[in-house]
Amino acid sequence: MALLAALVILLGRCLLVLPVGTAYAVWTGVGAAGTVVMGILLFNESLDAGRLAWIGLIVIGVIGLKLRGG
Repeated sequence: MALLAALVILLGRCLLVLPVGTAYAVWTGVGAAGTVVMGILLFNESLDAGRLAWIGLIVIGVIGLKLRGG
């Protein structure tokens, strides 16, 4: 519960410098990619090229939004 509260607080701090849409997209993109990585590491989920490609697109999108800055 404390970790969730900390993440929401950090999202709020990001909103001071980023538009809401960009900040939320980055927040959810990082969460999605992190969830897949944890699934691979903790639950031995498959690590195939298709999965890596789709996660790569999410990461590229997050980087693009961050570089553009809104």
